[in-house]
Amino acid sequence: MNVLYRIVAFVLLVAQPRAHASVREEPDAVVAADGTGQFKTIRAAIDAAPQITHPGRSWTIFVKAGTYRELVYIQREKRFIKVVGEDAEKTILTFDLFNDYPAPDGKPTATFRTPTIMLDADDFTFENITLENSALKKGQALAVRIDGDRDVFRHVRFIGWQDTILTNRGRHYFEGCTITGATDFIFGGGTAFFERCKIICLGTGYITAASTPDFQAYGYVFSHCIITGQTADVKTYLGRPWRDFAQTIFLNCEMSEVVKPEGWHNWGKPYAETVARYAEFASTGPGANPTARVTWSKQLTASEAANFSREKVLGGTDGWDPTR
Repeated sequence: MNVLYRIVAFVLLVAQPRAHASVREEPDAVVAADGTGQFKTIRAAIDAAPQITHPGRSWTIFVKAGTYRELVYIQREKRFIKVVGEDAEKTILTFDLFNDYPAPDGKPTATFRTPTIMLDADDFTFENITLENSALKKGQALAVRIDGDRDVFRHVRFIGWQDTILTNRGRHYFEGCTITGATDFIFGGGTAFFERCKIICLGTGYITAASTPDFQAYGYVFSHCIITGQTADVKTYLGRPWRDFAQTIFLNCEMSEVVKPEGWHNWGKPYAETVARYAEFASTGPGANPTARVTWSKQLTASEAANFSREKVLGGTDGWDPTR
């Protein structure tokens, strides 16, 4: 009788609805292009957010579906803010600056000043939104430039052509994102971990152009990502070294025929072949061709690949874990 009672009690306990699972976190601010929120622009909502210095607190900005054509600068003081879109495909932050765009002084805009979003803040999060530079083939045109540390992007669509994402410095985590481009569309000297992301090559070119400093242990790591092309005739290299000691690693990634058999390009710099840190582990698909890869890249063993886990790549001296 006692055993039966315990079984029934356990079943009833498991069957109880969990209140926290159905309760959605209320945002601190709402952005709506149609005026139904507190703000009509994303920039205004971020500028109005309080300065938070304690990691136990955060400020959530909910962005309703719509197209927001604006340039957004996020200053260093805007930490612990989360911008969450209503629908990643229907919530679009976009602008169209490119490297030859005439600046107010009449001179061409420099590449590093073209981003739709310039992120200087640490501990900032984007979720469920599209970040786009719609200039596309007009020239080098950044969707986002990241100069903060411990920044997170979840289920974000990055749209561009050349230089879509610049990770200038710091550590960054990309989870379940879609990233499009053709030439060097993920580039810079930061440390970034891409987990279960979809990389879509819009044209023939190069996915990455890392500029990892020689003293920096980690550059770019792609884990369980999918690489594909927009059309069947697109061909791409996995990367080329913007700076000689570039580090880019692909772990357990599925590669379509878009990936060139040789995999990597030296950018016309023979010395880079001796110091660039390019490697793969357990690549799959028609684009995975270890015997045809350039001789100066590496196929990792399982024990070597374990050194590029999310925890090791992003942990740093403060033990940062973006999943907590």
